[in-house]
Amino acid sequence: QVQLVESGGGLVQAGGSLRLSCVASGRTFSSYDIGWFRQVPGKEREFVTAISWSGRRTDYADSVKGRFIISRDNAKNSVYLQMNSLQPEDTAVYYCAARRSIASLTRVRGEYDFWGQGTQVTVSS
Repeated sequence: QVQLVESGGGLVQAGGSLRLSCVASGRTFSSYDIGWFRQVPGKEREFVTAISWSGRRTDYADSVKGRFIISRDNAKNSVYLQMNSLQPEDTAVYYCAARRSIASLTRVRGEYDFWGQGTQVTVSS
C-alpha cells in the first residue's frame, strides 16, 4: 500500500509559478512510477506528467511540455511538480498517482494503483 498526499496548490496570476509536492508513505516508494494528473469539473481527469522510479525517465503532455518539470527525491519519498508560466487553462485539481514500476511509463489513469486526494491550482488572468 502507498498513501499519497499532495500539497502546494493555491492561487497564482497568469505567468506565475507554483511547486506541487507529493509525499508518499511506505518503504517501497522507490519501486513506483509517479504520475501527475489534473481535472476540472465536468471533464475527464487528464495526464500531465510522469516520472519513473529512478527519475531517469519522464513524460509530459504536450500542453505542459517546456513549462512544467517533474522530479523526485526517493530519500524523502517525494515527487515534485514545478509549474512555470502558468495559464488560466492550467486551473484544475492536481492529483499524484503511483504505479508499481514496469518497463515503460504510462499516461493511462486506470493503470495507476494509488491516488492522492488532490490539491487545487487556480490561475487568474
